[in-house]
Amino acid sequence: MKKIITIFAVIFILVNLPTVFAENKMSDESTNLPPRFSWRDIDGVDYTTSVKDQRPAATCEAYALVAALETLVQYQVGYPFDCDLSEAHLFFYPGGIANRGVNVTHAADYLIDHGVPDEGCFPDPHRPYDFPFESISGWEERTVKITDWGWVENNVEAIKQALVDYGPLVICMLTRNDFFYYKEGIYTPRGRIRGGHVITITGYDDIHQCLEIKNTGGDDWGEDGYIRVSYDADAPEHPFLWPFYGGTGIMYIDGVYGNFMPDVPKIQIEKPSIHHTYLFGRQIPTLLKKLPIQAAAPRIIGKMKVETQTSNTERVEFYYDGKLVYTDNQEPYEWQLDASFGLHTIETYAYNQYNISKDIVDVFVIL
Repeated sequence: MKKIITIFAVIFILVNLPTVFAENKMSDESTNLPPRFSWRDIDGVDYTTSVKDQRPAATCEAYALVAALETLVQYQVGYPFDCDLSEAHLFFYPGGIANRGVNVTHAADYLIDHGVPDEGCFPDPHRPYDFPFESISGWEERTVKITDWGWVENNVEAIKQALVDYGPLVICMLTRNDFFYYKEGIYTPRGRIRGGHVITITGYDDIHQCLEIKNTGGDDWGEDGYIRVSYDADAPEHPFLWPFYGGTGIMYIDGVYGNFMPDVPKIQIEKPSIHHTYLFGRQIPTLLKKLPIQAAAPRIIGKMKVETQTSNTERVEFYYDGKLVYTDNQEPYEWQLDASFGLHTIETYAYNQYNISKDIVDVFVIL
C-alpha cells in the first residue's frame, strides 16, 4: 500500500512540476525589485504631473485618481506633455458631495464606464459647496478611460511590486495633526486622528525605508507637495492606511486608453489665482484666511488685469457673473477687471477651429 501511495505521489509531483517552477519564478521576480523606484524618475524622465491644490472642497478621491491616471497617460505617450484631466468632472459626475467626498470605488468604476475628460471641459472652481454643473458639450469625445482596477495587499513588498507593475497607487489614509504640519523628512504618524484623506503613492526608497507620496495641498506643502512616509508608518499603535471604501484601501488602476491628446484649445487663468490677494494687480499670498470670505477665492483690492495662459487658441471670451463682457482675438488674452464689492465669478472660454475649452475662478472684491 505504501508503495502505491509513493508512486501516486511521484506522479502528482511530476504532473505539477511546471506549476511549481512557475510559482517559484513569479516569487523570484516579485522580490527582484530595485532598491529605489519612482515615477518621478524613470530613466531620468518625470512622468508625474504638477502638484495640484484641491482646497477647500473634500475632492481628494478624484484628485488622487487623476494624479495616477495622468502619470500613466504620459508614460504611454512616451514623454511628459502637461496632461491635465478634470478632477471636478470625476468628482461630481459619480456622485461626489463637496463637504463629504466621493466613494473612490464609484469614481474608479466611472473611469471604466465613462472616463474623464481634459480639464478644459470642467475646470475646478474650488468652491466649498455643491453647485449646478455640466461639462462642455462633446466632452465624451475627449476622455481617458481604464479597463480595470483592484486592491493591493497591505504590505510593503506588495505595494512596491504594484508600483512597478501598475503605476502610481491610490491610498486611503488616516490624517493626524502632525500630517497637516509636515515640512520635510520621513514621516511616521503620531497624535490624535483627525479624519481621512486619499492620496497617491508614486514611489519607494529601500535605502531610507519610505514611500514617496504625492499630496493635493499645493506645491508649498511638505517637500514640494510630496511626503515621505516610513515603511513602519502603518502599525497597530498608529495606523496609517485605512480601508474606508472596502478592500485594503490601496488601489491600482490598469488598462489606460482613450483620447490622450485631444486637439482642443487650452486656457488657464493665471491671475487672479486661488489663495492669493491682489493689491492693484500686485500678487501676494493671502494671509488673513479666517475672514468670512469664500475660502480659496482670490481677494481683489483695486483694479487689476485678468491674465491667461493659452495654447492652440484663436480667441478668448471673458464672462463676468455669467455675462459676456469682452472678446480678445489676439495674444496675450487679457481683460481689465473693474468690479464692485463682493463675490463674483470670472469665466474664460477659449476657441480654436474645432473645439472650446474653459476656465473659471471666483473672486472676492474688497475695494
